[in-house]
Amino acid sequence: MNTLVTICARGGSKGIPGKNIKSIAGKPLIAYSIEHALKIVEERGAVAALSTDSDEIREVAAGLGLKTTYKRPAELATDQAGKIPVLNDLLQYEESKAGKEFDFLIDLDVTSPLRNVTDINEAFDALLAKQDAQNIFSVNPANRNPYFNMVEEDPDGFYKLCKKGTFVTRQSAPKVYDLNASFYIYRKSFFTDKEPSAITSRSLIHEMKHICFDLDHPIDFLFMEYLLENNKLGFNL
Repeated sequence: MNTLVTICARGGSKGIPGKNIKSIAGKPLIAYSIEHALKIVEERGAVAALSTDSDEIREVAAGLGLKTTYKRPAELATDQAGKIPVLNDLLQYEESKAGKEFDFLIDLDVTSPLRNVTDINEAFDALLAKQDAQNIFSVNPANRNPYFNMVEEDPDGFYKLCKKGTFVTRQSAPKVYDLNASFYIYRKSFFTDKEPSAITSRSLIHEMKHICFDLDHPIDFLFMEYLLENNKLGFNL
């Protein structure tokens, strides 16, 4: 199986300026994902690739062992650009460069690095075991449940539960999950079928047994840094 491991890191960031290469617990944030990518390369004979529009990010990544000749097109480096077109453009570039097609693509998100290679391998095996599945992505159990304690506004201006149900405890409601954005694994057919979203009618989940969250706000960065610096994760990266 030919596998491509991708890391996508855009230069601009409004919530946490420069977050992709901002130092956290002694090294650039992107370093955690590059380390995971290189482990997958070693274990699976995969190819690792970087998508960025930033020369500074490219230089930092090269110093960490991930070099690239690819530069993300300007139209795919805006706030409005979706992740799937970014991945597809990088996939086509790397296939042309390698002179072969990739059967799978593993995308590691820079801003959600609280994973390890065991997580990725378990998810990969689950995807392989279900031949008609197109992709799998990492999740954690959700703290809120739309059947029990999440509400939305109705057309009359009143509020109701997001999903209908008569559950009197959160434990009795159907189990729901938060996407933690840490990694996604795709079959090549996902891209040839031109799926518009990572969530399809043939998606699987990998439930993480440990903490994992995405960095959206400065407070998230501080919280993650505390966990890393004080060995509070409860698992090894």
